[in-house]
Amino acid sequence: MLPVSINMAFQTSGFPVCKFIACFLLALLAAADGRDKGFRRFSPVEDTKQKAVAQEQWFTQKLDHFNGADSREWKQRYFVNEAFYRPGGPVFLMIGGEGPANPAWMQSGTWLTYAEKLGALCLMLEHRFYGASHPTDDLSTANLRFLSSRQALADLAHFRTVTAAARGLTNRKWVAFGGSYPGSLAAWFRLKYPHLVHASVSTSAPVHATVNFPEYLEVVWRSLASENAECPLLVKEASDTLLQRLNDPTTYGNITKDFNLCSKLQIQTEMDAAYFLETLAGSFMDVVQYNEDNRGFEGVTGTNITIKVLCGVMADASLGEPYARYAAVARLMMDTFSVKCLDASYSTYLRDMTNTSWVGPAAGGGRQWVYQTCTEFGFYQSTDSPNQPFTGFPLEYHVKQCADFYNISAEQLAEAVAQTNEYYGAYDIRSSRIVFPNGSIDPWHALGITQDIAPALPAVFIKGTAHCANMYPARSEDLPQLALAREHIFSLLHQWLKQ
Repeated sequence: MLPVSINMAFQTSGFPVCKFIACFLLALLAAADGRDKGFRRFSPVEDTKQKAVAQEQWFTQKLDHFNGADSREWKQRYFVNEAFYRPGGPVFLMIGGEGPANPAWMQSGTWLTYAEKLGALCLMLEHRFYGASHPTDDLSTANLRFLSSRQALADLAHFRTVTAAARGLTNRKWVAFGGSYPGSLAAWFRLKYPHLVHASVSTSAPVHATVNFPEYLEVVWRSLASENAECPLLVKEASDTLLQRLNDPTTYGNITKDFNLCSKLQIQTEMDAAYFLETLAGSFMDVVQYNEDNRGFEGVTGTNITIKVLCGVMADASLGEPYARYAAVARLMMDTFSVKCLDASYSTYLRDMTNTSWVGPAAGGGRQWVYQTCTEFGFYQSTDSPNQPFTGFPLEYHVKQCADFYNISAEQLAEAVAQTNEYYGAYDIRSSRIVFPNGSIDPWHALGITQDIAPALPAVFIKGTAHCANMYPARSEDLPQLALAREHIFSLLHQWLKQ
């Protein structure tokens, strides 16, 4: 999932394209030029053939589920796959997240393997304000008040109720699936609407909201060290060296060349330095989160860049000092994603993130997701812990973005995060028939359920795997424990559907 501040901001033909943090289908590695406050991802894929096969459809949805006097409606996109459905079978509902719903998930993925065995009808509902699901005329802060996990859960409930009645599925057992932020939604859907959803698979779900999330980078350290004990030490040395050079304007010309920046580096405020440092750290953060996950079927590029590859570059003494190797990693990422230069300007980011148009550079998900982190989740991956390899982007840097983009204060942010945990229960979820898979390599497991809460609330902690690994299609090179985890989750579903 889950989730935060912008990461790799690349410039291709004039428009910045930024990567952020996120998982699976949720947005399914969608593209948004600015978001990151939560779940890093890569670029979006829109496949018209897949749309046709997956039956793209539209559902009339309420704008505000919690105001009976507001009768406004809008069209929400969803997809249907009836290929495996057998009369009397269950209904599988895949929950979309902070980006466009990718119809590739209607053609491949572990949930479809389960659907084929169980005769399930498969539906996928896109999250409001993401992809093509536009509830309002623009993305103004006033309109974004209708963007929240609570409204999204109510969307799911209304969609489930109306669709079940229309298709004669009211008495069928519904199972919710989601990964990352949608994984949290899957758990919370079962928690808040137990009469509508029979069971949930809540993969890589950060169910505990927190303003400051330095543990993310602590897991990055451990994940890099699992490949090579020297790797995070070399990254830290490089990051520290870069920070020192940012304090000397005479080095800016060389830094611009070393990291192939789109314009000469200008550090005028602490936000400028923090944004640049986080942008570079984002390469490692992204790769660790998705290390060796089988995401190629989504149309995602860069799956060949793994922890092993990055640590190999950092260990290559022929490239020079660790600082030079760090720059080589940045260039490798740019080459991989076919971008001509790195945009490291916070002012550009600020401009893009405050553009409220649906065709704005951050409308792919960036402006929306950062808003959700400022009003519900936090998830800010700061460098406030000494036990991580980066430097220079503390909590204050992340919090100030909430004020810059939406005029939300630090106090309002803290209160919103507290309310989220109070409403959903954080780690102390009281429900049944929810399974919580997580991977040990994935930094988001630090905010997830990694030990059984109760027999009917089991955790599946998969050593050596990353974000949402169990959701991706199986392949021969999968770790044995990943294959066993998929089988165990299926056995739980099979058991629960008999109850």
